[in-house]
Amino acid sequence: MYEAIKNFNTQFSYGPEIINGEFLTKTPGFIVVGMGGSALAAKLLKTWKPDIDVSVRTDYGLEGFTTEELKSKLVILSSYSGNTEEVIEAFNEAKNKNISMAVVAVGGKLLALAKENNIPYIQLPDTKIQPRSALGFSIKAFLKLMGEESELKNITELATTLKPSDFEEKGKMLAEKIKNCVPVIYSSNRNSSVAYNWKIKLNETGKIPAFYNVLPELNHNEMNGFDVKDSTRELSNKFCFIVLRDITDNPEIIKRTKVLEKLYKDRNLKVETLELNEKNIWLKIFSSLILADWTAYYTALSYGLEPEQVPMVEEFKKLILE
Repeated sequence: MYEAIKNFNTQFSYGPEIINGEFLTKTPGFIVVGMGGSALAAKLLKTWKPDIDVSVRTDYGLEGFTTEELKSKLVILSSYSGNTEEVIEAFNEAKNKNISMAVVAVGGKLLALAKENNIPYIQLPDTKIQPRSALGFSIKAFLKLMGEESELKNITELATTLKPSDFEEKGKMLAEKIKNCVPVIYSSNRNSSVAYNWKIKLNETGKIPAFYNVLPELNHNEMNGFDVKDSTRELSNKFCFIVLRDITDNPEIIKRTKVLEKLYKDRNLKVETLELNEKNIWLKIFSSLILADWTAYYTALSYGLEPEQVPMVEEFKKLILE
């Protein structure tokens, strides 16, 4: 895990290749079907370009989409292992309905199905890292299938401009600050995918409970749960807050964020504010997520836990097969 984080920027040197590209259907909209780490990069596309027509489905099959919607979009089946049962079910449904699709995987059954059925696919490099650590590979694959050639060129620059080691010490310090509490990550709605990635990294790598929410919605409900009183102080003290503040957010969101921080601090709640101030959107996203990686990594170590593997997920998979 340490090496995966330290060398993360090298993933942006990867040049994805579409096999069976002659069968790829060009569409203005996309549906990405993926679970866990295989869907994380797809969610980030909305932070890069809020108006992009991308829906991310994290469930079995393709329920919820009309036939007309499915016919007008490219369904991208994403499974890092290639064996995710929810994604394979979606593949079979898309095939039965004659829906245009493409596959992103390292190997497994999903890649075999793509080869058997002449479905366009991108085979990701098999570097033995966890899916949540392969966001660079995944997002470049999605951009390639979506025909975003100019952005592929832009994001490739992160191979040299993003320097993971620069964030290690800050991540180690943040891990110390959030020790013995449950982190809650807050951001604007536009940056919700970044906040969500923080939560997932703290869950899977840090091995701790973690949650997230977005402004302005949380100002209408969640924050009231932290209006600390003597009788609820013991509950509130179990939480700490990581606020992702973006200087390009709507001015009203920036104002709300600052007021929320003040209200929480006035109630003696632990708040850590992280500025998202990079001008390049990709550098802004992945600088924050590298910091999240280091924070989660050193959080696991602080509890004496192994940061890379996900034994409870593997235990769950075995149990549902019984």
